[in-house]
Amino acid sequence: MNAENFTLSEKIVSPSYVRQGSQARRGHEQLIRHLLEQGKCPEEGWNESTVELFLNELAVMDSNNFLGNCGVGEREGRVASSLVARRHYRLIHGIGRSGDISAVQPKAAGSSLLNKLTNSVVLDILKLSGVRSVASCFVVPMATGMSLTLCFLTLRHQRPKARYIIWPRIDQKSCFKAMITAGFEPVVVENILEGDELRTDLEAVEHKMEELGSENILCVHSTTSCFAPRVPDRLEELATMCSKHNIPHIVNNAYGVQSSKCMHLIQQGARVGRIDAFVQSLDKNFMVPVGGAIIAGFNESFIQEISKMYPGRASASPSLDVLITLLTLGARGWKKLLAERKEMYSLLAQELKTLAEAHGERLLHTPHNPISLAMSLDGLQAQDDKAVTQLGSMLFTRQVSGARVIPLGKEQTVNGHTFRGFMSHSEAYPCPYLNAASAVGITREDVALCVKRLDKCLKTLRKESSAAARSSSPSLTATGTEDSTGE
Repeated sequence: MNAENFTLSEKIVSPSYVRQGSQARRGHEQLIRHLLEQGKCPEEGWNESTVELFLNELAVMDSNNFLGNCGVGEREGRVASSLVARRHYRLIHGIGRSGDISAVQPKAAGSSLLNKLTNSVVLDILKLSGVRSVASCFVVPMATGMSLTLCFLTLRHQRPKARYIIWPRIDQKSCFKAMITAGFEPVVVENILEGDELRTDLEAVEHKMEELGSENILCVHSTTSCFAPRVPDRLEELATMCSKHNIPHIVNNAYGVQSSKCMHLIQQGARVGRIDAFVQSLDKNFMVPVGGAIIAGFNESFIQEISKMYPGRASASPSLDVLITLLTLGARGWKKLLAERKEMYSLLAQELKTLAEAHGERLLHTPHNPISLAMSLDGLQAQDDKAVTQLGSMLFTRQVSGARVIPLGKEQTVNGHTFRGFMSHSEAYPCPYLNAASAVGITREDVALCVKRLDKCLKTLRKESSAAARSSSPSLTATGTEDSTGE
C-alpha cells in the first residue's frame, strides 16, 4: 500500500481508521529504511510481521514474481510445488551469477539485494563480536570444510609452486579433508602438553617453515574453536611468523564467533601479523540449519577473489536463514545470547567439577578454551577397559547429544594419514576423558539434565563393574569345620 492507495481507501473506510493503519505501515517501513540506509543489524529485533513484509517486498522485485512475466530461458525461477515456493518466500533465483557469487542478477533484484544486505549485516555482527577491523565478508552456501577448500584454491593462484599446508593438529576430519580436496599435502604439527592443555608447538611450526621453504607452503591453517583439552592456537605468534616468512594464514573459526576470546585472538593476530581469511559456520554460531558459512578477512580484494572462485550461482537459503535470524534477534538479542552462553559455561564447569569429584575424577584445567570442557575418566578406565566407550553409548541412548567420550589409544586413518590417539588431538594424551560444550543457545535445563544423566550412567557403570568383579572372584570355602554329618 502506497500513499495514493491509502488515500483511495479513505473513500471506503473511515479516514481516521485508514490513517491509523497508514501510520502502522510506516512504522514497518521505517525499520526497513534504516536497514537499507545503514546496512547494519538493527539494535532491537524486528517482529515476524516486519520480517515477512520485507521478504515479500524483496520477492516481488524478482522476475519470476512479475505479473505477466513471460520466461523462455532455461532458468526462470519456476517451482513445481507451492509449498517449496512458500518455504523460500518465492525468492527462487538464488544469489550471484556464473562468474561471481557476489554479483548482482539482472532478473533478480530482490534476491541480489538480499545477498548484499546479508553480507553487510553479518559483517556488522563480526565487528560487534570482537573483530572490529574485519574489512569484508560473504556468506557462502557450503559448510566450514568446503569453505576452507575454497580459500585454499584461491591461494593456489597466488602461490603456484606451493604443495604444503602447515596444520597444528586438531582431530576433526572435515578441516583435514579440506586441504586434501584442494590438492595439498597437510604437514601435521603435533601439539605440546602444558598442564592439561594441548597447545600450539610454535617451535615446530617455525622449523617446518624453514625446512620446507616459504615458497613451497601454501599457508598455515590454524584453529580457534575446538574440543578441550586442546585450546585455540596461539594466533598472535602464528600470525607474526606468517608475516615474517611471507606465508598466508587461514583460520578455521568454526564456532568461534560466539566466543569473545576466539574473536579477540583473530583481531590481535591481524593487528600484529598476518591473517588472510577466517572461516566460521552459520549453524554453530547463529542457530540456523546446516549448510552455510562466512568467509571473512582484512583485505577486501582477497575476499572478493575468494567469492569469484566459487563456480556458478548459489543457493540463497543460508543467506535468507541468517538474515531472518539476525533481524529477529537484533544486536541487543545477539549480545544477550553471547552473555547467556558465557554464564552457562561457568555453570557447566562448576557442575562438572562437582560431579567429577563425587566420582573420583577431575575437571581438566583448560582455561584457554572458552567453549569446551573435559572431565577425566581415569577411574572408569581402571574399572573396565570397555567402560569408557560404553559410557558414550549410554549417554547417547539417554538423549544426551553432543557429549564426546574419548578413550585412549584409538587409531584412525584419514585420506592415507594415520592419527594415533585420534579424537584426543595428541598421540598419547595422559587420560581418557569426556567432553561437553557450552555453545550458543544452551540452557540451564540442558546443563541440569546432562549432569543428572551423566551421574546416573557413572553410577550404573560402577555398580556393573563391582558386580562383575565379585562374580569373577573364586568362592571362598571355610576350613577346619565339620560338615553336617559330623565326619
